[in-house]
Amino acid sequence: MAEVELAIGGMTCASCAARVEKKLNRMDGVVATVNYATEKARVTFADGVTPDDLVATVARTGYTAELPRQETDPTDDTAEHPDPAVASLRQRMLVTAALTVPVLALSMVPALQFDHWQRPALTLAAPVVTWGAWPFHRAALTALRHGGTTMDTLVSLGVTAAVGWSLYALFLGDADQIYLEVATGVTLFLLVGRYLEARARRASGAAMRALMSLGAKDVAVLRDGTEVRVPVTALQVGDEFVVRPGEKVATDGEVVRGTSAVDASVLTGEPVPVEVGSGDAVVGATVNVGGRLVVRATRVGADTQLAQIARLVEAAQNGKADVQRLADRVSGVFVPVVIAIAVATLGFWLGTGAQPELAFTAAVAVLIIACPCALGLATPTALLVGTGRGAQLGIIVKGPEVLERTRRVDTVVLDKTGTVTTGRMSLLDVVPADGVSRADVLRLAGALEAASEHPVGQAVAVAAAAELGALPQVHDFTSVAGLGVQGLVDGPADTTYAVIVGRPALLAEWSQQLPTELTRALAAAEADGRTVVAVGWDGAARGLLVVADTVKPTSAQAVRALRDLGLRPLLLTGDNAAAAQAVGREVGIAPEDVIAGVLPAGKVDVVRRLQGEGRVVAMVGDGVNDAAALAAADLGLAMGTGTDVAMEVSDLTLVRGDLRVAADAIRLSRATLRTIKTNLAWAFGYNVAALPLAAAGLLNPMIAGAAMAASSVLVVTNSLRLRRFEAS
Repeated sequence: MAEVELAIGGMTCASCAARVEKKLNRMDGVVATVNYATEKARVTFADGVTPDDLVATVARTGYTAELPRQETDPTDDTAEHPDPAVASLRQRMLVTAALTVPVLALSMVPALQFDHWQRPALTLAAPVVTWGAWPFHRAALTALRHGGTTMDTLVSLGVTAAVGWSLYALFLGDADQIYLEVATGVTLFLLVGRYLEARARRASGAAMRALMSLGAKDVAVLRDGTEVRVPVTALQVGDEFVVRPGEKVATDGEVVRGTSAVDASVLTGEPVPVEVGSGDAVVGATVNVGGRLVVRATRVGADTQLAQIARLVEAAQNGKADVQRLADRVSGVFVPVVIAIAVATLGFWLGTGAQPELAFTAAVAVLIIACPCALGLATPTALLVGTGRGAQLGIIVKGPEVLERTRRVDTVVLDKTGTVTTGRMSLLDVVPADGVSRADVLRLAGALEAASEHPVGQAVAVAAAAELGALPQVHDFTSVAGLGVQGLVDGPADTTYAVIVGRPALLAEWSQQLPTELTRALAAAEADGRTVVAVGWDGAARGLLVVADTVKPTSAQAVRALRDLGLRPLLLTGDNAAAAQAVGREVGIAPEDVIAGVLPAGKVDVVRRLQGEGRVVAMVGDGVNDAAALAAADLGLAMGTGTDVAMEVSDLTLVRGDLRVAADAIRLSRATLRTIKTNLAWAFGYNVAALPLAAAGLLNPMIAGAAMAASSVLVVTNSLRLRRFEAS
């Protein structure tokens, strides 16, 4: 199976999208989703089908389709310029308004009606109902040619009927009963509505365009030691490029030379710049705020993190929630039903002996009021704004069905390492023996551990260097597997210390027993789930070093935020119970909600057990060992600082790696879903209420046209409120 995204042209309403989608899905081996708001079709197709076949099918339906460009040029800034289609629509709207206003004035203000005023009105109305309304007529004719109907069919029929009646009355009947103001007014109101809708839809995609424009436009590449300025598209994996202070990092890479601070807020939302040096990874579109860096490109083009985020956002915007699929089905059959209702309305009023004018007015009002456009816009516009805003806050939503699952979640399972904690060992405490200075314990242990690659040793070495500065030289370093390290460390005045750092058992082999005060400190630290190493030199145990994976500063706040959303947080870890309970206490998770000693396969069992108890489970994790549980959960949230596998199987990705964003993601998802439901409730309710009024002759067709246009604008405007969503 292959997948392609087509740009669909010529769609004017939700019924158009439904027709294209239906035609594509009738092809063997094809599964398509067509989005009216984004004017795109995401199509999965089997080996026997080609993209050209898909384009031809769309063309036979009466619309246009284009294959995507293979590569996006980051220097392309067309998104910053006015959309030609929107500009053309604006011009058509303004000319129509200039011609319509005099027609409305002549038709509705008796004081302005001179003898034979109808003929000048007809002269002014003619360009409006032909050129001004041509988009509606053209779309209706295209649909008719392919045996279908759309919203434009209703508009074209209504305008044509009003003009036809007016011509009949003007030349063959009572010239006082003409409906030129209806034909021109409806055309103007619908053009205004479509123009505002187009602008609002463009605004709803602003976050996505902003995301795509974050990358650098050009880059200084090193060629034989000389800097050469080239477009970013010319970069290849392995190229070394220069990033000066204030410049954007051109693509994902690894620092080769230099140290600096990098501002990653554009991608993660994290305001504090991150210190980077040789060997550290940097991400494209982040900003160098410190010194000069030389970076080796590791991923370019579509493989970069920015491009992957953009693809995930766009995929989410192109999908459909279950509620939208219902709206699409309604829109697909709505137009024929409305035409039938209009004919029935005309027949009913004529059959009851009413004046033909009343029967005609009611039938035209039914045609005009029943536009299903708002139904088609209800979900896509909210998704565009919601997912775009999420991307700005570092929340990537994989699809609209995710939004529906967030509403039902009642339990959140939090992986400990890398999610609640930093995932990196840190020195928490130094406990010297009686008569020994803390600095001596840290200096000698730090010097010896600096030669070790073990995470515990590195934590000690980093803390010692940060606190004490340069560390002494080490000789005859030896690592004892599973127990610790030993060696000779230089001291003052050409002295040398024989230092041992490791498990108490290693010191015991050298007859260095822990004194009573250190034994008590060891037991207390291990009871709290800490990792403890002993330090000895010159024949005696001299102190303890307490090391642990530290809790992220924001984790406790995140747990409170999840509880405020009505969720029950649980802590899940493969660590021992003491370490897990210590972390649980620190972040505010009850002891009974801490599940320790769980192997990777067991994490899936825990999720399924909770689901078996009737709970709807969200899982938050970051590692490869969390991937299966993330996939099994009703809602998977992956920390963006974790592995690619975890992010691939999750439903939501939290780019920043801050657990507080999990609560923000659920809040944003729920807010987006609420907006979708509000939009659909309005769209359905509007049509249900308006159709009977129109059929009863209680709505002037011109008022019906204004109301119909206003309903679409209202739906889009309601969706735009999501742009104001703020992180906690």
